[in-house]
Amino acid sequence: MSKNVKFKGKLWVHFNWPLLVGLLFAAANISVYFYDVRSGITVSAFLLIYVIVALGMHIWSGKYIANEVVNFATRYSTVQKRLLDNFQIPYALLDRNGKILWLNEQFSQVTGVDKKYHKSITCIFPAITKEFLFRTEDVADIRFEHKDKLYRASINNIPFESFLGGTDIVEATETNEYLTALYLFDETKLYRYKIENREQKQVAALVYIDNYDEALESLEDVNRSLLTALIDRKVNQYFTNIDALVRKIEKDKYFVVFKYKYLQQLEEDKFSILEDVKTVKVGNEIAVTLSIGVGIRGNNYNENYEYARASIDLALARGGDQVVVRNRDEIHYYGGKTQQVDRNTRVKARVKAQALREIMEDRDNVLIMGHHLSDVDSIGAGIGIYCAARVLGKKAQIVVNEITSSVRPMIDCFTEEKGYPADMFINSDAALEMVGRNTLVMVVDTNRPSYTECPELLEKTEYICVFDHHRQSGEIIVNPVLSYIEPYASSACEMVAEALQYFQEGFRLESREADCIYAGIIIDTNNFMSKTGVRTFEAAAYLRRSGAEVTRVRKMLRNDMDAYKARAEGVRRAEVYRKSFAISVCPAAKVESPTIVGAQVANELLNIVGIKASFVLTEYNGRIFVSSRSIDEINVQIIMERLGGGGHVNAAGAQLNNCTLEEAKRKICDTLDEMIREGDIVE
Repeated sequence: MSKNVKFKGKLWVHFNWPLLVGLLFAAANISVYFYDVRSGITVSAFLLIYVIVALGMHIWSGKYIANEVVNFATRYSTVQKRLLDNFQIPYALLDRNGKILWLNEQFSQVTGVDKKYHKSITCIFPAITKEFLFRTEDVADIRFEHKDKLYRASINNIPFESFLGGTDIVEATETNEYLTALYLFDETKLYRYKIENREQKQVAALVYIDNYDEALESLEDVNRSLLTALIDRKVNQYFTNIDALVRKIEKDKYFVVFKYKYLQQLEEDKFSILEDVKTVKVGNEIAVTLSIGVGIRGNNYNENYEYARASIDLALARGGDQVVVRNRDEIHYYGGKTQQVDRNTRVKARVKAQALREIMEDRDNVLIMGHHLSDVDSIGAGIGIYCAARVLGKKAQIVVNEITSSVRPMIDCFTEEKGYPADMFINSDAALEMVGRNTLVMVVDTNRPSYTECPELLEKTEYICVFDHHRQSGEIIVNPVLSYIEPYASSACEMVAEALQYFQEGFRLESREADCIYAGIIIDTNNFMSKTGVRTFEAAAYLRRSGAEVTRVRKMLRNDMDAYKARAEGVRRAEVYRKSFAISVCPAAKVESPTIVGAQVANELLNIVGIKASFVLTEYNGRIFVSSRSIDEINVQIIMERLGGGGHVNAAGAQLNNCTLEEAKRKICDTLDEMIREGDIVE
């Protein structure tokens, strides 16, 4: 270190005065030559000997003295050393490589090393790596555990030039030299107090009975009160075990408050009340199911309650029979494994249809869009909304960026020759030019903004309506003026067809319009073989009365030869995993709608004996699209949700980015293994 230090100021004068005196002697020696040459030579000889001795002493002792001065200043200052040594905070001084130069008594007690220990700090605390020591910031903190305690290390780089800046005797010649001061703070108690404080916070929860009225309808009057009493008992017993306060606020609703520390217990139990309440049987044909919304980590009790309200709304929108736990940034789901309840009442559809009519009447124009890579259900639902806007005399347009072979026969039905405007179908760029503050943006067949054809449209207007049959996830369209999300519905086309019946008295569709909506139902129900309820057939009957023709629809949905070959190849490539799951890759070459073909392959694989669920991967436009299907034993929706997707119990999908087909297959297999271990899937 001494090679980077030189003396200055008074100390420089002190160490260099013999040489300065030598200069005076040299001047005097010159004057001696004027008087006597022999005397001048003699003086010069003595002067030379003096200079050699003085210069030798200066060079020999300079480095040693400089090093001693630095060591004295940094390590052996009596007052400062005593203060630091008795400092109650563990303190150590390191060189730039992390080697310990000095440590105080508290640091020695914490680490168990003595003051003669001069190895790297990494040997004691592996968390303090050399990469961390060589960081660019002068001050930084790092937390780690040591001997069952939690410490925060505060590390401060002290540049050597600033260390010597207050003295007039030495200075640093290189600016990259520095020392490192290390302080240790024991935060074990603070961490424990934070945990205790968090665990004592109150958690708000709302518990709703999903199908209260439906369950009571199948009972005699004498058993109805018994069923209600048994459900009350189940709910109260479950939450009383965790010291919770339970209050029944309506006939089918409960408000629950409990401490945060019990939430982990409920999560580990996977909210067994969901399955326990289904065992209540007093002659009811329909099993009772619950939905629970939990709000946590709000700034106050009111905020927790609002989170609980949002959670219960999301649980119901996803079909019920599940728990949604929500905090400020995250949402977690539990349950939701069973088929959604098909409600026979059509009151909600009528209310939503009337609300949609009122909203449309006050808007200038309507822009309709579905999800990216629009399919038959998305286009069919969009055409239904277009017809509703036309009845009110509103200009409506459907946003479609890419017209694939699966939807081209539908779009070809709406040409100028057949009486439809040329701009009935537009792309995103044209839609952005048409949108205004008083435009209604109608989203169908998706409820995720990132999945829509043009997410920017959602930011250009305050009037957004959503019609969708997929369960909601954490990503939702914010503040729609109307949201109609029914996971029990087979398709968006079913929901639209149902709403059109109440939109206006005597409302009728053209036959080609009814064909397209009917086609959406056909595709999403796999020819009425899955997700089909009473209201699905009622919607189909309405469309049939409106002129829908099965023969025309079948011709409309036919595949070309390349797509048919790709479907056959996808079935041929199928591999069976764990004797129950079919996994295949659908080729996308020469196929205009590879994702549609992938879904068809997934349906075909379910016809194989022993297959409980199928997963078909299709690589398209830099993404890997996963189509998953099942019949009744496996809930593919919760599987796809783990991959960032969603859908229905028996039909779901996901989109994977930045991975290969082999990596995607591995992800699916790993997810299946994990869910089997956790008990979410029973082989």
